[in-house]
Amino acid sequence: MYPFGYGLSYSTFEYSNFVIEPSKIPSQEKVTIRFVVKNTGSIDGDEVVQLYVRDEFASVTTPIKQLKRFSRIHLRSGESQQVQFILDPSIDLPVFNMNMKWVVEPGDFTVTVGSSSQDVKLSSKFTIQ
Repeated sequence: MYPFGYGLSYSTFEYSNFVIEPSKIPSQEKVTIRFVVKNTGSIDGDEVVQLYVRDEFASVTTPIKQLKRFSRIHLRSGESQQVQFILDPSIDLPVFNMNMKWVVEPGDFTVTVGSSSQDVKLSSKFTIQ
């Protein structure tokens, strides 16, 4: 009925400074995603920060959005916090291919962050070579 994280706060939050490093990686290297969340409301509040990944082109059908990381943070009014998530392609991005094997396929991956799957704040891509 409601998306994951809905209704946890009476405050408002702004997302900014979205960085994915590195933007191109081999399949065995990790990628770091960083961004800043600021409480722009007049009261203290909690935010469930969520990170979703989409494989732009896979050899098999994959979900449009997959929740890979989330974190609940508490911010006082006006306070900002940097959030960091690390994705390991060998754990977070393998697909079960047509040969019945788990593999990490090369290609583009879209990363989105926000307060729910329906409330995306920032989006960018990285590539597995």
